[in-house]
Amino acid sequence: MMRLLESGSLRLEADGSALKVEGQVGFEAASALAEAGRDWLADQPAGTPVIFDLSGVADVSSAALSVMLEWARAARAAGLELQVVRLSPALHRLADLAGLERLLPVENAAA
Repeated sequence: MMRLLESGSLRLEADGSALKVEGQVGFEAASALAEAGRDWLADQPAGTPVIFDLSGVADVSSAALSVMLEWARAARAAGLELQVVRLSPALHRLADLAGLERLLPVENAAA
């Protein structure tokens, strides 16, 4: 596991083919979080399957969803295959409300 970013209670790690976020994602940290994830994604070989794991995000956060969408764009631009997006229950409800489950391979909340 490689730590990509740590800021207060927020942590971003790369674990194999997964970007894993834990803690609270606020707008003050979203830019740095997005950038660290984009940089990691850009270093992956084209065709690599990737996973976004936001199941450890502590609260409802539209900033976290914005970062996730930015990473999805970066993955697509790098020719990577976004296999699955894992969300905390609170983020899952927000993503469902926003209709993101139609756009991204969001794992079922009961899974």
